[in-house]
Amino acid sequence: MSDRTTAPEAPTAGPAVTNSPHVDAGDAGYSKDLKSRHINMIAIGGAIGTGLFLGAGGRLADAGPSLAIAYAVCGVFAFFVVRALGELVLYRPSSGAFVSYAREFMGEKGAYTAGWLYFLNWSTTCVADITAAATYAHFWSMFSDIPQWILALIALAVVLTANLISVKYFGEMEFWFAIIKVAALVTFMLIGIFLLVTQQEVGGHTPGFATISANDGIFPLGMLPMLLVIQGVVFAYASVELCGVAAGETENPAKVMPGAINSIMWRVGIFYVGSVVLLALLLPYTAYSGDESPFVTVMDKLGIPAAAGVMNLVVLTAALSSLNAGLYSTARILRSMALAGSAPKFTGRMNKGQVPYGGVLLTAAFGVAGVALNYVMPGQAFEIVLNFASIGILGTWGMIMLCSLLFWRRSQEGRLTRPSYRLPWAPYTQIVTLVFLVSVVGLMWAGGGVGRTTVMFLPLIAAALVGGWFVVRGRVNAIAAERSDG
Repeated sequence: MSDRTTAPEAPTAGPAVTNSPHVDAGDAGYSKDLKSRHINMIAIGGAIGTGLFLGAGGRLADAGPSLAIAYAVCGVFAFFVVRALGELVLYRPSSGAFVSYAREFMGEKGAYTAGWLYFLNWSTTCVADITAAATYAHFWSMFSDIPQWILALIALAVVLTANLISVKYFGEMEFWFAIIKVAALVTFMLIGIFLLVTQQEVGGHTPGFATISANDGIFPLGMLPMLLVIQGVVFAYASVELCGVAAGETENPAKVMPGAINSIMWRVGIFYVGSVVLLALLLPYTAYSGDESPFVTVMDKLGIPAAAGVMNLVVLTAALSSLNAGLYSTARILRSMALAGSAPKFTGRMNKGQVPYGGVLLTAAFGVAGVALNYVMPGQAFEIVLNFASIGILGTWGMIMLCSLLFWRRSQEGRLTRPSYRLPWAPYTQIVTLVFLVSVVGLMWAGGGVGRTTVMFLPLIAAALVGGWFVVRGRVNAIAAERSDG
């Protein structure tokens, strides 16, 4: 989808619009060390993660080739979400991102809700990432005898150490992680296309459309399985909003953000949909499983020495990249909340490297809980946390679209001016996306199993949010009063 078809006018950003009276205390103190190349690669890294490299194997086994359709549909809505966030970023760049926008358009209750839903998203995603990293490490015989929880702990310790140094190190880490992921996917796709064109056998199967047609077509198990895997597919796009958070630590977001966001759509088309189509053409969907990356499965079946090991190293990198991004983004969000009174005070503290280390450590603490989960139930850990992460993602995306809708309404009332880089077709885009997000919750319930159990926890999550608000509201109101008096 090109910019010409997604927007009624050319999306030239121009200078960021700064007609907002809102000032977020959490934006002060950052070093602005992220460059254009960092933001662009963070956007790529956010669109390519564990959900594709590990999750696609189990989803292919569950839904067959129709998984490509699920990725395409969810990708469109992910693009709407990040495009809406991009418009808000150009209106007022903030390291607090959608939490800061929720504070401006929905008040402190909205900021509190958005922030803790995001924390739910990333604290559980971090568990999924260290679980994935441990699963990948077991591919190599030298690690096969090491308990999964120990490998998960090592992964957490390595990334935590790097994240605490400075944002520059985070940016460089994500830059190279993203390059490795993109290079690996491009290489895999070139190999896959070569195998298709030359009709080379893969694990005893001749690749091509016959691989799909001979195994009951695009919907081998019916259309319902495709719908039921959508909640897992949404998890695959969990990091697309990361570039909006990173915009608060770059010098010129108005110049960098539009290009980074617009490119997400074609990346989704090529890397997600394209790679899943190739996987379905190379091997029958029954050849894949949730225990191994589907890319490793293909390379293993090719019998090329070390090829599967190299690809496994790449998907391990993807898991560490996602973990790195999660620690980074939650720390910034928690600092914005802490300075407003809705998160623990220590999460607002910064070290000499201008890193909000309190938030990094709090998120890492939940990662340690994930290590315990890997100890208790290593076989189910990934699926359990994936479902809880999906709830956090749906809530976060919903808050972004609500903020975008309120932003649009205020612009219609003449209270502010929208930047030239806009979410197309507002307010219908926001409304349709919100309906989609609610429907995903319904699909989680319909799917039964862990998904239904997760939905049953929604009242408990809501109760925890309400209870937490009553605990912090006094401090929040006091800080707000001080800010208004000042």
